[in-house]
Amino acid sequence: MALPRRFDRRPPERDTTRINDRIRVREVRLIGDDGSQIGVLPTDEALKYAQERDLDLVEVAPEAKPPVCRVLDYSKYKYEQAQKAKSAKKHQQQITIREIKLRPKIAVHDYDTKKGHVVRFLKHADKVKVTIMFRGREREHPERGRDLLMKLAEEVQELGTVEQTPLLEGRNMTMVLGPTKEAIKQHSDEVHAHEEALKAARVKRKAEEAAAHAARVAEAEAETEAEVASENGSAESAASPVASVEAPAESDA
Repeated sequence: MALPRRFDRRPPERDTTRINDRIRVREVRLIGDDGSQIGVLPTDEALKYAQERDLDLVEVAPEAKPPVCRVLDYSKYKYEQAQKAKSAKKHQQQITIREIKLRPKIAVHDYDTKKGHVVRFLKHADKVKVTIMFRGREREHPERGRDLLMKLAEEVQELGTVEQTPLLEGRNMTMVLGPTKEAIKQHSDEVHAHEEALKAARVKRKAEEAAAHAARVAEAEAETEAEVASENGSAESAASPVASVEAPAESDA
């Protein structure tokens, strides 16, 4: 039996910024469209000031006494704020922590495989939490786990630096590796190159689609011209005079 579909009944988000007639206070501190401090004015006068300049009166500091309002183009202001937020989100660096688990008596082949994962994570500018898991009597020799962690850190030092030295917590010993500046820069360059390649591919695809569309239009126009020429030729043939040939009349005997 299918489960009933759930609908999101939350009201849609709407802009709560008060502008123009939505500003209900008696007076405001007005800032002009050029950033100058005009002073405290009745709200009606401030609104009139904005309307004379074909701009909006926008409340920017509702908590102030009296509230602070600016004169500006609100649509343009919202667009610029959205672009700034988008740009900040694009350049925001997200830190991802990966985890790799080892055993103190790990085999050489397994160790190389785990180290390969660590290298791959660091190349992607991710942090790596390496955990040594002790069992039974292995807990009596924590130095083996510490030596293994430091060996790993030394072998990947070109890509990662130790941000947290080996720390024993219960049955586990952990160490945190962070990507070096060179690894972060290399990853950033690779991401940028990938984005540029995708952008070039999109431009090329659009150019090919435009060329194909132009070819189809030209072909359709050629077919239309051919049909018109054919119809004109048929009309001219029908309208041309045809000489009538009369049979000679028979003479009476």
